[in-house]
Amino acid sequence: MSRLAVPKTYKLYIGGQFPRSESGRSYEIVGAGDRFLANAAKASRKDARDAVRAARAAQPGWARATAYNRGQVLYRVAEVLEGRRGQFADEVAAVEGVADAEALAEVDAAIDLWVWYAGWADKFAQVMGNANPVAGPYFNISVPEPTGVVAAVAPQSRGTSLLGITAVVAPAILSGNSIVVVASERAPLSAISLSEVLATSDVPGGVVNVLTGSPAEIAPWLASHADVNALDLCGAERLEWVDLQIAAAQTLKRVLTPEPGVPAATLERIGFFTETKTVWHTKSML
Repeated sequence: MSRLAVPKTYKLYIGGQFPRSESGRSYEIVGAGDRFLANAAKASRKDARDAVRAARAAQPGWARATAYNRGQVLYRVAEVLEGRRGQFADEVAAVEGVADAEALAEVDAAIDLWVWYAGWADKFAQVMGNANPVAGPYFNISVPEPTGVVAAVAPQSRGTSLLGITAVVAPAILSGNSIVVVASERAPLSAISLSEVLATSDVPGGVVNVLTGSPAEIAPWLASHADVNALDLCGAERLEWVDLQIAAAQTLKRVLTPEPGVPAATLERIGFFTETKTVWHTKSML
């Protein structure tokens, strides 16, 4: 006996919850051959503001966690992804129209990337910080600290739906930042499924907030938001990203400019979303 499938309507991920867009809007996600796959929420300006508010509320507690603990949490994300490897490969293959082997390779690369960044969580400070030489009886030590709330546009190109969002989220949060990320507009399935992983992987609610919909509509509000401290325009190459830079400059945000494809895993990407704090302390004269 035949039956009608029940297509899923994917929601946003804000503050550890899965709300519908306050606008009530949604749009169709189509795969290869224009095959309908599901509906996704179309985020609005209000949703972006709610996501920034959630990110700001969560960031101090996440930054107070030990670096070792943050590394454990990121590794847990990789563990849960590994357990759902088949589901993610099916979603990537359906929405991107690639062969099963290619989809599985992207999922494996995303899992490995979470592990790679997890390993840096309690090590990057030693590499990027230092004891500075001074002419006097003082210790002068520089250490990296999280910059705060990061807003990001995930890569939008074909073949980057899961690996792309991983490549912008993981390096931002491992140092203690929280993030609001605009997922791939055309292929958001993996991003929302990743949200479900994050919600069950010890990541505190609000540390990662995922918006689906139009980056062209959402990004300007994030760029100009006074409570966002840094802007990652990785996937904004087709937007008016210079205007986004100008908007970000009004509130003195640091901005990472667009780059094609998936950004490489580098220590520099971790460091970009940190601030250097220098502490002076007198040496004991005893």
